[in-house]
Amino acid sequence: MPIRYAALFLGISLAVQGQVTHNRLLNADKEPQNWLTYGGNFASLRYSTLSQINQGNVKDLTMQWAFQQRSVEKFEATPLVVDGTMYLTQAPNDIFALDAATGEIKWMYSHSPSREARPCCGRVNRGVAIFGNTLFMATIDAHLIAVDAKTGKLAWDKEVAKAESGYAMTLAPLVVKGKVIVGLAGAEFGIRGFIAAFDAATGNEAWRFYTIPGKGEPGNESWAGDSWMHGGASVWVTGTYDPETNLTFWGTGNPGPDYNSDKRGGDNLYSDSVVALDADTGKLKWYFQFTPHDDFDYDATQVPVLATVDWPDASGKKTPRKVMLWGNRNGFFYALDRVNGKYLKGTPFVKVTWTRGLDEAGRPMRINGVAPTAEGNDIYPSQTGGTNWFNPSFSPRTGLFYVNAWEGVHAAFKKTEQEYEEGKRFTGGATLPTRLGQRGPQVGSRKEEDGTGYIRALDPVTGEKKWEYRMNDVSASGILSTAADLVFAGGREGYFQAFDARSGKLLWRVNVGGDVANGPMTYSVNGKQYLAFAASSSLFVYALK
Repeated sequence: MPIRYAALFLGISLAVQGQVTHNRLLNADKEPQNWLTYGGNFASLRYSTLSQINQGNVKDLTMQWAFQQRSVEKFEATPLVVDGTMYLTQAPNDIFALDAATGEIKWMYSHSPSREARPCCGRVNRGVAIFGNTLFMATIDAHLIAVDAKTGKLAWDKEVAKAESGYAMTLAPLVVKGKVIVGLAGAEFGIRGFIAAFDAATGNEAWRFYTIPGKGEPGNESWAGDSWMHGGASVWVTGTYDPETNLTFWGTGNPGPDYNSDKRGGDNLYSDSVVALDADTGKLKWYFQFTPHDDFDYDATQVPVLATVDWPDASGKKTPRKVMLWGNRNGFFYALDRVNGKYLKGTPFVKVTWTRGLDEAGRPMRINGVAPTAEGNDIYPSQTGGTNWFNPSFSPRTGLFYVNAWEGVHAAFKKTEQEYEEGKRFTGGATLPTRLGQRGPQVGSRKEEDGTGYIRALDPVTGEKKWEYRMNDVSASGILSTAADLVFAGGREGYFQAFDARSGKLLWRVNVGGDVANGPMTYSVNGKQYLAFAASSSLFVYALK
């Protein structure tokens, strides 16, 4: 080969190597020094094979640097790390590129959302996605933005939906084969939810799937009259992707209005469901509805975790099975066959009083009279659920599913009459919280019976609790597990902690003075492993001395 052609070939190879290709995303586990997607990989295990930090030395962790958010909003973003650079969002919609080893700021991009943007639960953002040399951010005023990862320069800005109608986006996008996939929130304003994919290069829409079927579409009959038109079914959290089936999985939120279901008779598909879509076309391949005809605001917007576990057949013989694991807001832990959506197992992991249990198909057996009333009806779990948007974790080493559980937390569900008005809240009621920190009683009124938070380790085959760690309050912290048999999670009291992944023994903790409310993650630079998590308005990065 002539030298000039060899040099040209080398230059092309180096350029491709520096980009985040689909192949790199498919094989993210082979790059444990990086954190390439919101969930760490397409399966969203939140598990890392890095093991420099282990059970013997975790007590020696010390802070390396911290990033102070220039915002008073909640810090719910999970950063990405790509080849030594960290990409982090600051609420509501700013992107920072940082040196992952030192925290030095390389550049910043700022998006000023429309004043019409008003997500129900805070002006937050949960992170970016990367593909090629481009970062993608979904905004609270329902725009999808592409930014050059090297310079922070805007590449394109696409309005996905109208903020003035109540649409918003708070999730980190998912990029599959050059398509940037996002989901829309806004059920509390009576939107009709959807999931859409956009060409990474141009921002042109490739496909759209409505989470509420329209007239003539399968599932529309599950909505009485025209109630489907403002039925909600938001998407709040990033989905996952299975390359073997080419399916992408997304959880959907509550039907609208939230607490008064009188005028939307039926199961209200595809609210409170997981939908499996063809990643190329957006066509629905299967769905599973966790809470049909929901009137408790039990969003199924938790993270769908994809794992392979040894599953018993009718004779008890165990063989590897491709499953989806789901700690649901409605208080039940589920295992589904992710190839066809078949219900495999469902067990409560917190106190549940709204149903007697699940039938053989996984459908809840509702208890008569246990529903919102005009006076208020006390029900477990509360509208915040047995868990919520914060991510769980699955460790292939231990075979355990780790979930942040809100145990014994209940609320009085109250319904009211309400007609839809565009751009206005459309909840049909409210809840009267009975525990600290939910817009209810103030400090000093908390009672033991009001419930608290736990980190729980579950056997995904049986749903059996293997261990738990009790906190003094509930927590919005995600969970990280590692190949060193460590589990990391935080709490509202300000502690960030490390546990033995097999026994739950507390190995280390540090008080950083604020509520831990994001997904902890880990990465390495020049052979040194780092641990990153957010508390209050700061991102803290720890490593060994």
